[in-house]
Amino acid sequence: MKTARIISATVMAAAALTACGSDDDDDHNAAPSSWIRQQYSAATTGSGYVDSADRIPAVAKEIDGNTSARDRISAADVELLRYRDDIVAVTPLAAGGSRIEIDDYRTGYNRWQTRIGSVWPDPASSAFRGGGPGEGK
Repeated sequence: MKTARIISATVMAAAALTACGSDDDDDHNAAPSSWIRQQYSAATTGSGYVDSADRIPAVAKEIDGNTSARDRISAADVELLRYRDDIVAVTPLAAGGSRIEIDDYRTGYNRWQTRIGSVWPDPASSAFRGGGPGEGK
């Protein structure tokens, strides 16, 4: 009987700890920076990384397939992938292919604000929940 109580208490404690875990959306949505560095070549001009063969939608789909973005904005000349603390932009290369650039959320938001509009939260507002533990929450 004593063993049953110990097992029962252990199971209940494990369930309670699991229920108190952090929000997966906040903790597990970092931009796949390491994967991007491994998958694509460093740009020889400008910044970021390049895929000299694939077009914007295919590259954005590859990145999103590796690590799902919180949200995505698509246009003819850019794909923006929103992650917890970063924005990944996929734009065309003049010679064909795509350029991939990773900005922290605030920099990316300011850079792409004309495309983002009011779709994503302004990092200066109280609605923004990025930036890591305890910030903006």
